[in-house]
Amino acid sequence: MKRKPRCLTAYYFCNREEESILPSLGLRSIHSFLCLPSLHRPVPPASLPRAAGLASPMATAAVAIHQFAECITCHAWSPDQSMIAFCPNNNEVHIYKFFTDKWEKLHVLSKHDQIVSGIDWSRSSNKIVTVSHDRNSYVWTQEGSDWVPTLVILKLNRAALCVQWSPKENKFAVGSGAKSVCVCYYEQENNWWISKVIRKRHESSVTNLAWHPNNQIAQLDLSSTWAFGVRWSPSGKTLAYAGHNSMIYFIDDVGTSPAAQNLALRDLPLRDVLFVSERVLIGVGFDCNPMIFAADETGLWSFVRFLDERKAAPSTSKASQLSEALGKLYGQSKQGASSDTVEPTKPRGGAHENCITCIVPLRNGSGRASKRFSTSGLDGKIVVWDLENHINIGK
Repeated sequence: MKRKPRCLTAYYFCNREEESILPSLGLRSIHSFLCLPSLHRPVPPASLPRAAGLASPMATAAVAIHQFAECITCHAWSPDQSMIAFCPNNNEVHIYKFFTDKWEKLHVLSKHDQIVSGIDWSRSSNKIVTVSHDRNSYVWTQEGSDWVPTLVILKLNRAALCVQWSPKENKFAVGSGAKSVCVCYYEQENNWWISKVIRKRHESSVTNLAWHPNNQIAQLDLSSTWAFGVRWSPSGKTLAYAGHNSMIYFIDDVGTSPAAQNLALRDLPLRDVLFVSERVLIGVGFDCNPMIFAADETGLWSFVRFLDERKAAPSTSKASQLSEALGKLYGQSKQGASSDTVEPTKPRGGAHENCITCIVPLRNGSGRASKRFSTSGLDGKIVVWDLENHINIGK
């Protein structure tokens, strides 16, 4: 149901020229406010080659599945998508390159002391920025065959949790467990990176952030739910974010009169979201299967279906259903499987086998966003998805 938002819980900063905005970051730099809804009720339970057969709507959208590690925290692609950088759930960043028919490890970036929580690879400057639970950030520049790190002092007393380059790639933002956001930019005179802390504090850790397409940074203060993924639509008119309460939120017509929508899910919570067009969004999370959301002509958002759907073979008798349930229960006690496996008709055997924690868009040859993206998760897999000719919704 579409309605006007009720409570004020978000704001964003208007970034002007580099020399004027960063020294003035703080409450005085607030440009305008956004209103987000609160919740006070219970929630009901050059890219990789395209695979053949995608023209059929029933064909799988997963065009490539790669098992790189036992667990992957986050990942990012090089500008030409010939290399990929990811953290195998430790203090290192591994860089792989695709040669002919296989991936080969080229570099291991190991300056951090604790787990790497965020990676972003700039498209124009070919720089990699990483953040870690050790409260530090590094900007990596390729010089010849080596990657040279430059330390960024974040002035944090808690872990850095996420990082993202701005659209113009002249700065990047870091979210932290210190309830604050750092905006970092390069000072050419002194040849180092400077960080400015946004003084407005959150009530808890900043788990994700998103830059507006016009190079404005959006900072959310969501006291009503534990928020994870947040993303702007390509035009910057719609903001979407997911909560740990199995809800997804859409803020349409961002500006003077925003309209908010809450969508309750009967499935597990989402961890990240991505707009593939103005009217189509992909959500990933604890269900181990990307979810498709779409907006109709009136702007109302709804859940469409799981992207990696599998038809489950129904049991033929009550006895077989009972034996299936007992077998799954026994498997839980032996392997620690999640409780949602007791649902006998739920499809299984998808591309991912554990929680999906990260979704990254893939660019086409012209550098523009396309309906191709990659996901990584706690199963150590990186999966490439292609929605071209796969779904016919939300042009």
